Order: sequence, then C-alpha cells, then structure tokens
Amino acid sequence: MSSKESIANFLKQCERVLHVSRKPGRSEYINVAKVTGIGIILIGVVGFIISIIAQLLTT
Repeated sequence: MSSKESIANFLKQCERVLHVSRKPGRSEYINVAKVTGIGIILIGVVGFIISIIAQLLTT
C-alpha cells in the first residue's frame, strides 16, 4: 500500500469516527469528571504510601 493510500484510509477512518461521536451531556460529563478525579486521587495516595514505606525502610 502506498503512502497516499494509507493517508486516504486514515482520513476515511477519522471521518467515520467524527460522524459517530457526539458531545456528552452534562450528567455524563460530571460522571466522567468524578471518576477521573477519584482515579487521580487514588494514584496519588498509592504513590504517597509507597514513598512513606520506602522512607521507613531506608532509615
């Protein structure tokens, strides 16, 4: 497949995705924001606990 064909194929796939996608409603956006925030907080807490354990083990 030539580069022109692969670019055309990629653009067709992008166009198909844009036709299917839609803007989220307010409640869906709030739910996604909550889940994302909880995930960020959990990752931060796990990292903090690991750093505390590492400091306790090295002293």
